[in-house]
Amino acid sequence: ARDLWRRLKAARPFFLISGPNVLQGRDHALRIADKLAALGQAHKLEVVFKASFDKANRTSLGSFRGPGLEEGLRVLEEVKARTGLPLISDIHEAAQAAPAAEVLDILQVPAFLCRQSDLLTAAAKTGKILHLKKGQFASAQVMLQAAAKARDAGNDMVMLGERGTFFGYADLVVDPRNLVWMQEGGAPVVMDVTHCLQQPSARKVILQDGSEGVVSGGDSGRVGMVPAMGDMALALGAQGIFIEVDEDPGSAPCDGPLQWPIHDLDRVVERWVRIAQASAQAPRV
Repeated sequence: ARDLWRRLKAARPFFLISGPNVLQGRDHALRIADKLAALGQAHKLEVVFKASFDKANRTSLGSFRGPGLEEGLRVLEEVKARTGLPLISDIHEAAQAAPAAEVLDILQVPAFLCRQSDLLTAAAKTGKILHLKKGQFASAQVMLQAAAKARDAGNDMVMLGERGTFFGYADLVVDPRNLVWMQEGGAPVVMDVTHCLQQPSARKVILQDGSEGVVSGGDSGRVGMVPAMGDMALALGAQGIFIEVDEDPGSAPCDGPLQWPIHDLDRVVERWVRIAQASAQAPRV
């Protein structure tokens, strides 16, 4: 973990966390991971493969959740064995920290759980790198305190992720000041260019089990803003970009409207590389 931590902190022009929102089967995960590994080599980027094994925080009970902890970790382990990519996934309970840490390189604490002391402590005590997603309700100061909880548990390998702030009941906005303020704590800051554009629990739909439910969404105009969110974050010194991708986002079972088509990721990454390089060369004021 410490070696990967050093590589991520030293990553230039930035590191990339990417993959499908949720695991949809072994073959699907391997195809996407292969493409991300090739992209990382082409652009000389540190790439971390991300996919959730359980979306435990879905708004509706009938929403797709994924394969679960055991099967999900088996698939992720195969992704690592085949591609060499380090792995990140989210945990929702303190009891998941230890088994997840046997496979994952980075444990992600979801935004809604960013203040849960027992979860933060259990994750920290695994000795793995932590990615703490900023709650939609949380300030930068709240996140600096969340990082302090991890450090108090003996783990200084903490990244902080920006993913938007509630703007009313069913919208998010990104306050760029948080990207600056969170960097003041010394932790690498990651910009989630996918979820920051969500409209939380804004769409009524018929779920896979046939029941009526509510899901988060975003229209085509919002996904078109994904590159701009990365532009902004890298110009302000963010060290990592988090972007969810899929082969056919329109048919993805979870958060499809805001996932970026993986066949178009290379073009966006090339743009971000240029912006990050220019930002790094600009004098700080």
